Amino acid sequence: MVRDFLKNEHTLFWVLHLGGWFAWGLFGKYAYTAITLDEVPPRYLAYAMVIAFVGMILTLVLRYLFRWLWGRSVWIQLAGFLAGTVAAGYAWMHARSFLYMNFIETKEDMVEWLEKLGPAAEIYEKVSYYSTFTVAWFVILAWASLYFAIKYYRLFLQVQSSALKSAAMAHEAQLKMLRYQLNPHFLFNTLNAISTLILEQATEDANRMVTRLSSFLRHSLDNDPMKMVTLEQELATLKLYLDIEKVRFEERLRLELDIEDEAYTALIPSLLLQPLIENAIKYGIARSEDGGCLKIGARVFAGDLLLELSDDGPGVELVDGRIPGANGVGLRNTCERLQELYGGQHSFRLSKTEPHGLTIRMRMPFDSKSTTA
Repeated sequence: MVRDFLKNEHTLFWVLHLGGWFAWGLFGKYAYTAITLDEVPPRYLAYAMVIAFVGMILTLVLRYLFRWLWGRSVWIQLAGFLAGTVAAGYAWMHARSFLYMNFIETKEDMVEWLEKLGPAAEIYEKVSYYSTFTVAWFVILAWASLYFAIKYYRLFLQVQSSALKSAAMAHEAQLKMLRYQLNPHFLFNTLNAISTLILEQATEDANRMVTRLSSFLRHSLDNDPMKMVTLEQELATLKLYLDIEKVRFEERLRLELDIEDEAYTALIPSLLLQPLIENAIKYGIARSEDGGCLKIGARVFAGDLLLELSDDGPGVELVDGRIPGANGVGLRNTCERLQELYGGQHSFRLSKTEPHGLTIRMRMPFDSKSTTA
């Protein structure tokens, strides 16, 4: 609410300008005098509000000076700031003296008062002159300082907002880059498989694979890479991919699902599972003569979504939960996408499947379609 108020420069200025000077006249001048003096001079309230109005007009002129100074060098701003506040303070001091002599005391009263002081009258006049100017300049200086403080604070908010927008745009670009890297990687592998089928003169299988590849790519390109999809939608997309792979593996490729009902509504990054399943097929199922089984499990626990992908292939050697020398796109991009999206609120771990194979366990905040609707 405060930030929204500060964003409207015109409204902010006039509310603070009019309210500030009214408060100074009523409380800073009249109420203070009423407390410090036994008896408030007649018409003193009118005098206080009139000099507040004069101060408001003088500082309004200062505002246009400061707007002209804004954006110039620091030294020019400082010189203009000092010159403007001194001139405004000097003019306000004389205006206050003039109004005081007309609202509160007459010139005759002042002459009579100075005559009573005798030799000290000259000293009194000088002290009164400089003290009156100091007070007037101090009030103008306080207004000007507040004006620049708010001006610079608003600039800080604008810079901060621009920085946040730039960071968000960079974050989005990073996620899109990681997401778009997956399709070429998958496409390269699939085209290699189609090429192999053609060389083996399995034209019918190659034709089916091309048709299913077309369906998968159409579905993939229609989805926004920044969009979160439900696990149910992700599994439907994964089925399109597995239909392509089954052209090659037929009954050698089996899939088992163990998904809790609540987990189906969980929102996850689009095409999160496909590169991991692709790796499992390439390095697990394809290396076994009898093929193998892919298992996908999902459940909700303690406010998090737990995903588990495993295969019963020959497995790989793990060192500290990592594959030594691995430089593939799938695992790396998946880890980087999760890091970009969830930061420290996620985990991604590799482990051996007993008796053989590889298991991937992912943990991320649970957010369902129903809670974001």
